[in-house]
Amino acid sequence: MKTTFIYIEGVIPVTEEKRPEPGHEFLARLGKTRLRPGGREATEWLLSHVDFTADTRVLEVACNMGTTMVALAELHGCRITGLDMNPKALEKARANIEKHGLQDVIDVVEGNALALPFPDASFDVVINEAMLTMLPREKKSVALGEYFRVLRPGGILLTHDVALRARDEEHAAELRAGISRAIGVNVDPLTKDMWTGLFEKAGFAPEVQTGDMTLLDPAGLVRDEGFDGAMKIIRNGLRLENIDRFRKMFNFFFDHNKEFSYIAVASKK
Repeated sequence: MKTTFIYIEGVIPVTEEKRPEPGHEFLARLGKTRLRPGGREATEWLLSHVDFTADTRVLEVACNMGTTMVALAELHGCRITGLDMNPKALEKARANIEKHGLQDVIDVVEGNALALPFPDASFDVVINEAMLTMLPREKKSVALGEYFRVLRPGGILLTHDVALRARDEEHAAELRAGISRAIGVNVDPLTKDMWTGLFEKAGFAPEVQTGDMTLLDPAGLVRDEGFDGAMKIIRNGLRLENIDRFRKMFNFFFDHNKEFSYIAVASKK
């Protein structure tokens, strides 16, 4: 049987036939609702940079199941558009929006961050959490260019990704390969300085916060999901069909917790 390799420069190849379920989809299936490296803490720091009103026009790229959009709409009543490439994620987002009765203020569309289907200067705020890490280096710049384009003058981009605490580029390459294997997806996290430089090159004025990742940290799980939600995720992770994958991911992030961080960036246009 022929095996096809998918290759992205700078990250490890994953075979098309044997590629496992992506880590974020696996965690969502276990019951995780906040699929962000810095969890609630990083998201709340980002959102604190905006004085939201009912007139604020917001775009969330890679909106997933719509957790952030629902929270914002309930608090501020602002108009929000969510965009995602994954039809299944959009189904969950629509169900979440309908459950909370927010169809009048939130709409979702299928689309690509590299070619946003919106006119120039359409939004006051663009939110993009845990997606830029997934893109190869050159496509990160393309996405940032699109975010800059659709933001109004004085608008702000709020992003939240994985950063490396690497000694040198060789160490960084080892960490990229390791996390790609652990989550089953080719990813390209950068160091704090590299992330900052990328935003500045795109024309933004970034303000940065970093901290320990909370994605699978027990205390972080409770803080992000509540005690009952955290216990549900752990119980599901320990089921026979999930335990090998759950243990592999948990052990990787536990063993390398000092070598990765979240990075939250609030970038003014």
